Amino acid sequence: MTDNYSIESKFGYLGKELLTELIEVSVVETFPPNTELVREGQYVKFIPIVLNGLVKVYTQYEDKELLLYYIMPEQSCIMSFSSCINNDKSKIFAITEETSSVLLIPSDKVAKWVRDFPAINMLFYRQYDLRYTELLDTIHQLVYHKLDTRLLDYLKEKMKVTGKNPIKISHRELANDLGTAREVVSRILKKLEGSYILKQHHDSIELL
Repeated sequence: MTDNYSIESKFGYLGKELLTELIEVSVVETFPPNTELVREGQYVKFIPIVLNGLVKVYTQYEDKELLLYYIMPEQSCIMSFSSCINNDKSKIFAITEETSSVLLIPSDKVAKWVRDFPAINMLFYRQYDLRYTELLDTIHQLVYHKLDTRLLDYLKEKMKVTGKNPIKISHRELANDLGTAREVVSRILKKLEGSYILKQHHDSIELL
């Protein structure tokens, strides 16, 4: 069962007919932190739309992870949508960062709705635009910013999307998300702490 009122209030722009079908076939589930929703190399059975909480999307190469984006409330996973439309295996992992309520839409229904209900394209065009803008920002940071600036910007963004400070994160997680080595991250954090920009705790980092 879905929370009909919540769905209709958040996604009314999709139109009554499509919303009726969406509510009939979809389910809302609440997942604890660190629950894997989508796995690389598997076919996508459900496309997630986050209602509450936060989901991290990343890719993996050998033993390293690289953060792609976060899915915040009222957002979906554009990479899952792409795999669904192309009937291809997932190229990403999606995992809950915190307790999250997620609307799960059967992927076979989405492929059909794209043909029958053009309004659904609005939802995913918004995601394409959002992720493209984030991609440009990432490229800009990689080209023009040093790693210490990227790390600090990452922590600020993490604080923004989670609403938490201190931020519970390990040096290894930071290294994975930034595509670098843990030792490099530890060295930069020590430098930033010495400049009174942040403070390191046992299992978290506090921006000052």
